[in-house]
Amino acid sequence: MRWQAATKLVLWTATVTAILTSIYWVTAYDLLDAPSAEPRRVSGAALDAAAPVGKDKAVGIPVAGIRASELIDSWSQSRSEGRLHAAIDIPAPAGTPVLAAMDGTIEKLFASGRGGRTIYQRSADGTLMLYYAHLQGYRRGLAEGQAVRRGQVIATVGASGNADPAVPHLHFQMMRTTPGADWNAGEPVNPYPLLTGLRPTP
Repeated sequence: MRWQAATKLVLWTATVTAILTSIYWVTAYDLLDAPSAEPRRVSGAALDAAAPVGKDKAVGIPVAGIRASELIDSWSQSRSEGRLHAAIDIPAPAGTPVLAAMDGTIEKLFASGRGGRTIYQRSADGTLMLYYAHLQGYRRGLAEGQAVRRGQVIATVGASGNADPAVPHLHFQMMRTTPGADWNAGEPVNPYPLLTGLRPTP
């Protein structure tokens, strides 16, 4: 009879574990992906570390929980096919919230072999294009033309595209552009000094 009691205990434990795991993932998905009428912000280090520039063009670190001191300047490092890295990479566990670095508008949701799932966001004044790449997924309800605020969750960190699955990260690029210019047109600028407060936003 003991084996029957042990079997029942094992089955009960497995059932409870499965239920709790399902509740956890459903809750986590809803927190990251549920549409909201109000801008969704992440408080703490990500917002506190915003570069001290003009109020209308403040730049926040686009990965939740990352401090300025943890950023690495990977701008201009060599890449495959003789390319130079016109961005910085911000390593973080897959599923970490990606935040809008500035107020602005979602210009383009785009998938490519190199960048994977990506977001192009135009700044509120139209003079900068922000590019977020290798995303795991978008926030549920995110759409082109949608206004976003600095610190709002827009996606999650991943390794889509040509990123190494063992090293999930956000590829973050900023491009100087003009209002009305195409979403993929602009002159890249190094985001590292902007995110660390070493240089004002152009």
